[in-house]
Amino acid sequence: MDQFKIFLLPVVGLVFGIIILMLLVFTLNSIPIFQHEGVAIYTTNIWKASEVAEEEFYGILSAIYGTIYISTIAITISLPISIGLAVFVADLMPRRLKELLIIPTDIMAGLPTILYGIWGVFVLVPTLAEIMKFLHGHFSFIPLFSYYNPTGFSYLSAGVLLAIMVTPFATSLIREAYMAIPNIYREAVYSLGLTRFEATKVLLNYIKPAIIAGTLLAFGRAVGETVAVSLVIGNAFNIDASLFAPGYTISSLIANQFGNAFAYKLMPSALFSAGLALFTIGLIVNIAGLIVLKRWGYA
Repeated sequence: MDQFKIFLLPVVGLVFGIIILMLLVFTLNSIPIFQHEGVAIYTTNIWKASEVAEEEFYGILSAIYGTIYISTIAITISLPISIGLAVFVADLMPRRLKELLIIPTDIMAGLPTILYGIWGVFVLVPTLAEIMKFLHGHFSFIPLFSYYNPTGFSYLSAGVLLAIMVTPFATSLIREAYMAIPNIYREAVYSLGLTRFEATKVLLNYIKPAIIAGTLLAFGRAVGETVAVSLVIGNAFNIDASLFAPGYTISSLIANQFGNAFAYKLMPSALFSAGLALFTIGLIVNIAGLIVLKRWGYA
């Protein structure tokens, strides 16, 4: 075996060891709640804390629903913006000005999430609250707009904020893949006499695996976001199809409840089981993204 590979093996083993250790900790600490109520922790929407252990009952279905719902909203908003921004930077901006847009985008990807959360509370939520009032007032017969929520703290606010947070990440991945298309392919496309719009469609189709993988990885990041989401989602055990309803995510549930969890016998275990669910969702999404990249030769 190559000596360099032998030198790196301990590092790889350390990384995998940490992942396995984390999974083991979450699994072992989830056993008490599994013994108490089985899979009902994942299939019910009840959060009943009690000083009497036999009366405790916890269900995180609304948190699982909220996590997937707002992540889907975020990706639905973020994907077309990310593709448009990547194409604009690669094809339409003068070479000297590209960096002026790339650098701020990359900086946004690295900003602490608490900054997004504070901005969301004081700017985004009040703005969306006015839009929600208008849409509810005129289109409340549509299920997505049927919930009256004058505060603005809702699935929509969390989804839009997440979209703003993951767009730089997705844009960066899509942009790099788009700019890596060999010039010979670009020249071949334009030699067919296609318009710029038609040529762009063909080139985007060429990097479709990278777009899919970027979407899945951005989704995985959105699923795990905690602080910013907990500030704007409303933190209510609620399952509602309306965009305007308040809700919970797994990460915001853990962040809000962990402080007082140890006053109860089973609540810590319930939160560990919630973390196990989050771990599983994130792992599945990220592995799917890596498989897509691997299959198409991008990894």
